[in-house]
Amino acid sequence: MPEIDKRALLKIIKYPIITDKTTKLLEDNQYSFAVDRKANKLNIKQAIEYIFNVSIQSVNTCNTPPNKKRVGKFIGQKANYKKAIVTLKNEYSINLFPDS
Repeated sequence: MPEIDKRALLKIIKYPIITDKTTKLLEDNQYSFAVDRKANKLNIKQAIEYIFNVSIQSVNTCNTPPNKKRVGKFIGQKANYKKAIVTLKNEYSINLFPDS
C-alpha cells in the first residue's frame, strides 16, 4: 500500500456532509464526506484514518451529477463533488458535533 505525504492527506477530505439521510447513517456507524474528485478509495481510507485516528471497514464513493442553477436569464452549474460514505469498525466513532 503506497503511502502519500501527510499534507496531501489533509487536502483530500473537504468537509462532512450533514443532511437528514446522513444523520440516520450515523446510527450504522457510517459517515459521509465530500472529498477531492481525483481521490480513490485507498487515498480516502488513509486520509480518514490519519485525520480522525480510527479504523475503517469499508469506503463507498459516488460522483454527484452537476446541478443546473438559474439566476434570471443566466443558466449555470453548481459545482459537483465526490461523496464518500465511510463505514467504521464497531469500536470506533467520529465526533462531528463537538460540544461548544
